[in-house]
Amino acid sequence: MDNSYKYLGYFLLLIIPLIFAGFYKSYFESFPNFKDNINALTHLHALIASVWVLMLIVQPFLIFNKKFTLHRKVGKLSYVVFPLLILSFIPQIIKIVRTEDIANLFFPLGDGTLLIVFYLLAIYNRKVSSKHMRYMITSALVLLGPTVGRIGPNLLGFTELFTQNFEYGIIYAILLSLIFYDLKNKRKFQPYLIAIAGFVIHQFTYYWVFVLNK
Repeated sequence: MDNSYKYLGYFLLLIIPLIFAGFYKSYFESFPNFKDNINALTHLHALIASVWVLMLIVQPFLIFNKKFTLHRKVGKLSYVVFPLLILSFIPQIIKIVRTEDIANLFFPLGDGTLLIVFYLLAIYNRKVSSKHMRYMITSALVLLGPTVGRIGPNLLGFTELFTQNFEYGIIYAILLSLIFYDLKNKRKFQPYLIAIAGFVIHQFTYYWVFVLNK
């Protein structure tokens, strides 16, 4: 790991309170007497997603503490956990098709596509640690979608459109900050440019589905 990224794990820890805040109203608030619309498949998705988040967080700590063998073992575990994570989106997709506005398919399909692209790029570059790390960081940024996307309207009273724009603004700000940080430290930042391109496509697709066609 680049020495300039030695505190990465601590920044990734911020994902935990964001997830709790984002899913408090729809999931954690009703614990342990969950609502009828929260079934076993919802719990399974939550469990797999939690394992994935913990893996994202623990990996930079393992590298920083030179636990390279354990880091590789956790990385290989992702070959199982990540496909399960993507498959766990299917019940949500089926529910949207059956009971919601079909346009809402954008969220699981759009976020799922970005996750797959960034993860595959990270695995493809697994032997180039600088690229691998940066693509894994970009995959973690995808998690801001379902978290900030719920915090805005549920806890802060923002409109859906404002929340979505706010979410993209945060992601672009983080990516641009990382690019400038790498420039300052003379590191290669190309993965972040690819990530920006991915989120721009994501954003334009959102506008096409929810703004231009309404």
